[in-house]
Amino acid sequence: MPEQRIHSPILRQRVVDAATAAAHIQPGNTVAMSGFTGSGYPKAVPGALAERIRQSNGNGGGKFQINLLTGASTAPELDGVLAEVDGIALRLPYQSDPQARERINDGSLNYIDAHLSHVAQHAWFGFYGQIDVAVIEAVAIREDGSIVPSTSVGNSKTWLDLAKKVIVEINDWQPTGLEGMHDIYYGTARPPQRKPIPLEHVDDRIGGTALKVDPDRIVAVVRTNAPDRNSPFNPVDATSERIAGHLIEFLQHEIANERMPRDLLPLQSGVGNIPNAVLAGLAKSGFRDLTAFTEVIQDGMLDLLRSGVLRVASCTGFALSPEAHASFSRDIEFFRDRIIMRPQEISNHPELVRRLGCIGMNGMVEVDLYGNVNSTHIMGSRIMNGIGGSGDFTRNGFLSIFLSPSTVKGGTISSIVPMASHVDHTEHDVSIIVTEQGVADLRGLSPKQRAQTLIDNCAHPDFRDALQDYFDRACRESYGKHTPHLLGEALSWHQRWLDTGSMLPD
Repeated sequence: MPEQRIHSPILRQRVVDAATAAAHIQPGNTVAMSGFTGSGYPKAVPGALAERIRQSNGNGGGKFQINLLTGASTAPELDGVLAEVDGIALRLPYQSDPQARERINDGSLNYIDAHLSHVAQHAWFGFYGQIDVAVIEAVAIREDGSIVPSTSVGNSKTWLDLAKKVIVEINDWQPTGLEGMHDIYYGTARPPQRKPIPLEHVDDRIGGTALKVDPDRIVAVVRTNAPDRNSPFNPVDATSERIAGHLIEFLQHEIANERMPRDLLPLQSGVGNIPNAVLAGLAKSGFRDLTAFTEVIQDGMLDLLRSGVLRVASCTGFALSPEAHASFSRDIEFFRDRIIMRPQEISNHPELVRRLGCIGMNGMVEVDLYGNVNSTHIMGSRIMNGIGGSGDFTRNGFLSIFLSPSTVKGGTISSIVPMASHVDHTEHDVSIIVTEQGVADLRGLSPKQRAQTLIDNCAHPDFRDALQDYFDRACRESYGKHTPHLLGEALSWHQRWLDTGSMLPD
């Protein structure tokens, strides 16, 4: 019944179906939706909007497109259905949908790849124009009209602050026990009125548990009952285990050398099989009472919280397998005391990342001999997903660690290259590279020292001689000897792979 989750009598009167709600969105609108890494995104209104776009464009109604803003990636029910009908003119700040990616890379969809910590501020200053409609998934609406988010917060606070109209999807699939897990801070301001954010420890709570909005701007409420994009992770393979083992050994070495305490520093982890393997390795290595100040909670972090290896985790969204979500829902009272969900302008805030001293652990496409990391593009021009929050933690964390197999595409392509085809994280910000071959600690090294360390410790044996040969000749023949490069030959590595078809998608 509506009254079980919609406690405002006024807003109960605004419950409509998804098609009626989607009619509030007009061609050319900028529409901001909730969602972060496949969690907490609206499930019904995007599909209804896509059908309306399909009918409009198919009946000679002109090109019906919107500008789409979210927290991060969403799912086929949002990005996929809208991209399929060519309904997105502009997308930001991060995506992972194959349909959207194809349109971005064929040039028909404009995409802004932005640091996640920048989006709220840029929206407030109007860089993306007026936000016409916000579509937010929630578990409940309180009597005063405030909104209890579901499994992500992302940029929802900012969208509700700025949007002219608001549509709320109440998802009965999401557990009501999420209420109380959120920490929504409203103390941010534009410069020069900013004040220090009063968060000193990962487990500090500095805000309320719901999103504020003027109920008069809520034009529609839609009831849904649909799951998040709960994709199962692949089993941990031998390569991921070796990468995790090298990283755990490195962290233990840092503790032994008194560079960090036994309970480490707050962890940030990207999403995927290698980070999950790292989390599993932490569980087996005797660590206790760790903390996480990160963007996403994935399966491995739930296991660490249960075992006491992880004491508390701060995030802005989830990325759980179906089994992990079922376990999370079943034990939600336990997790509500140990997980804090924040807006991404807080979870990714550079000042907080720097002050807390986070350990950033992220994946990459490639790294060059001097430590420049490409985490977004194939062949320098074909984007995969986006930079996401990796830059927020790489530039500002105490340690910036990048994890990758030393080769991809069945061993045909080296992840260590003479020159990166695209740079997201410069050599000045990258501390540690880990492959299944070993660890390259780049701290305190000159460019040529970094190059030799990467070749010796991280390159695959099948490519090590070629990299060494390139580096030796560059040291002799390069125009400058500080960061030696043979420019034409460096880029020819990528061209060769493209010519052989190795870089084509699987």
